[in-house]
Formats: sequence, structure tokens, C-alpha cells
Amino acid sequence: MPNRTIEDYQDIINLPHFVSKNRTHLSMIERAAQFSPFAALTGYESAVQETARLTGQRLELAEDEKEIIARRLTLLHSRLAETPVVDVTFFIPDEIKDGGEYRTVSGVVKKLDEFQRLLCMMDGTKIPVDDITSVEGAIFHTVTENTDIV
Repeated sequence: MPNRTIEDYQDIINLPHFVSKNRTHLSMIERAAQFSPFAALTGYESAVQETARLTGQRLELAEDEKEIIARRLTLLHSRLAETPVVDVTFFIPDEIKDGGEYRTVSGVVKKLDEFQRLLCMMDGTKIPVDDITSVEGAIFHTVTENTDIV
């Protein structure tokens, strides 16, 4: 390919810019969009992000820990009229992949639904009893040591 110079284009350099009679002129944004990359693999980016998203594994509680939680829930159930404020830590299974996350909520207990096995909070949060890993609160510190509530 020979090297070209400006002299090679003298016959066309001063011609007016071509304007189509059939097509409208594109704005700068529309012209730029023609050259933007396209997603050849639709959904690939979201699949990569989902794979990279970390989930924690559910910890299996020892029998004595399960017993402490059961006793504390029994105490809460018997003293709901006192509107006890507690911190409840529980496991939320991930809807898409194995594992999940632990969350702690603080608030007033509204009721303990024994049939559905849910701890219901005043703010509307419903916590599956089987997913609870910890229940803490001042109500447990006011109980005397003779009651077997830890």
C-alpha cells in the first residue's frame, strides 16, 4: 500500500459533506451507541456475579445449645405480656444456592406460634424457630439461677 499524502485527495477535499435525503441525521449519542459493545452472551454477567456471591454454611448446634434456646423460647412465651425485647440470631437459607447468611434482629416479641414454629416480632418479622441460633435479652438476666434458664 503506497503512502498517501494530502495531494492525493485534492479532488475531494473541498466537496460539501454528504447529507442523505432518505435518512435523518443521527445525534452524537445515537452515533456513539452504534459502537458500544453488545452482550453476546445474554445473562453471562449476572451468572458470573451470582457465582461470585458468597454464602455462609449453616452451623449445626450442639444438643445443649438447642436446649438453651428451647428453654429461652418457653420463658419468652410465658412472659409475652411483659413485651420482652430480645436479640435473635438466625440462619436465612439462600434461595438460589447452598448456604445462606446469619442475621440478628432486635425487637419486641409479639408471639410464639407453636403450630407454625415461628417467633413473631412486633415489627412483622417472622423467624423460623428451627433456624434460631441465639436468643439474648435482659429478660434472661432477671430470671433467678434456680430456674434452669440459661
